[in-house]
Amino acid sequence: MNTQFVDLNAAADFMAPGAVEIDRYQSEIFDIVRRRGAFGQRIKNVPATGHPSRFFEQTAIASPTAANGFVDPRNIVATLNSPSRVERSVPLKALVSQINYNLFDIEVGQQQQQFAFLQAKDLADAVEGVMRTHDVALWNGNDTSLSAPTTLQYYGAAQQITDGGNVATVATTESIVDGLKSQVAAMVSNSSFEVRPTAIYANPVLLDLIDREMKQEFNVVLSTTQVAGGLTVKTLSTQAGELPLIPEWSLPYTGTPGSGSAVLPAYIVTENLIEYHWLTDANPRVFQLGLTGSLARQLVVVKFGGVVVKGAGYAHAKVTVNR
Repeated sequence: MNTQFVDLNAAADFMAPGAVEIDRYQSEIFDIVRRRGAFGQRIKNVPATGHPSRFFEQTAIASPTAANGFVDPRNIVATLNSPSRVERSVPLKALVSQINYNLFDIEVGQQQQQFAFLQAKDLADAVEGVMRTHDVALWNGNDTSLSAPTTLQYYGAAQQITDGGNVATVATTESIVDGLKSQVAAMVSNSSFEVRPTAIYANPVLLDLIDREMKQEFNVVLSTTQVAGGLTVKTLSTQAGELPLIPEWSLPYTGTPGSGSAVLPAYIVTENLIEYHWLTDANPRVFQLGLTGSLARQLVVVKFGGVVVKGAGYAHAKVTVNR
């Protein structure tokens, strides 16, 4: 039998008479990993009515036209009018994650007493990881239909707004601010629906271009406001009031701004008309499974629900900025 010995020098930083210095670490782990976005914290969370979750949208009230509504007061003949309503549905999707704790590793950590908080941190981060994926998919989920789902992901709000058809483009030579303000004005002036947008979401790179344009053209610094999560953002004065310009890191753009071929989307939204329909609980739930043969603790994080952009064709808009 060959006996092997471990050289203590391999585990020590320094050894001298009366001194042996070994590796020690700070008890806190440096962590600024990005977690949640603002969008998922600002939209409405409502309980689902079932699978799919269903609701009705009213597209018109029972009102006469100018042609048949006004009649001779001495010969009143009324025309029948009916409200217009459409049935809508939201398919529920499943989002899951799993984390395992090895019994041996947990007990080693407990005996070392160096990272006593790590088990709780990793479980909390597993839940946050599900919410991060959830927040990204709220915008970018790759499903293409609410009535006939094609994938297991959400039908992202960005695509729902795009498919709604209320879109505009700001050319490379046009003002970004003017393009956004004009689109908001057009939405507010809608004679069929009472639209009041509440925010503008875009990648921080596009919002920086807006800031620079305001400073360069008008020598104006945009005012600020505080939104969900304690985030302070700039605001833009529009016909719908001061709309917060919310930076959304999960909204992608293509190209290099200034090259003439960059495409940066901005979304003007009415947040109270964007809903996440949840099943059982709006927050992720954690289930502990039985121990495996290797004595590992298994925990599964699960979340059921789906997102819907109500009034996608008139209460929201996409503005594509070319730069």
